[in-house]
Amino acid sequence: MYVVKSPLSDENLKTVSEALQGALADLVDLALVAKQIHWNVVGPRFRSVHLQLDEVVALARKHSDTVAERAAALGVSPDGRAATVAVGSGIGVTPEGWVDDSTAVSTMVDALGAVIARMRERVTSTEEPDPVSQDILIAITGDLEKQHWMFQAENG
Repeated sequence: MYVVKSPLSDENLKTVSEALQGALADLVDLALVAKQIHWNVVGPRFRSVHLQLDEVVALARKHSDTVAERAAALGVSPDGRAATVAVGSGIGVTPEGWVDDSTAVSTMVDALGAVIARMRERVTSTEEPDPVSQDILIAITGDLEKQHWMFQAENG
């Protein structure tokens, strides 16, 4: 079997691979949470919230692919399986059934806030061992913070 060899030391690779795997779990779960709410949102702001949720789904899916491919480039097998994501995500429980638009927005504010806090920790932890991965995590964090701001403004 062909194995990709990392340019990083074993110690640095461990730190970076944990950061990338954690980011992958959070991003996959964020896409799932946003899509679940997207299917179930109801209320006067249905259309705007519904469309904004699709933006988060697209963003999370795009960034999860970038993170997984970065891990693979470093010789780390990315794990986006449901069981791994369920255990590794920092996002709380998503409401079941129909979700009124205010609850949908609040749930997304909380989910995005949780992911952003963990992303910022990963940005810090990867600064020394791998600035390339850190740059990826910085860009993702910026995009997530923009969505976080937009959802917070919904409930102004």
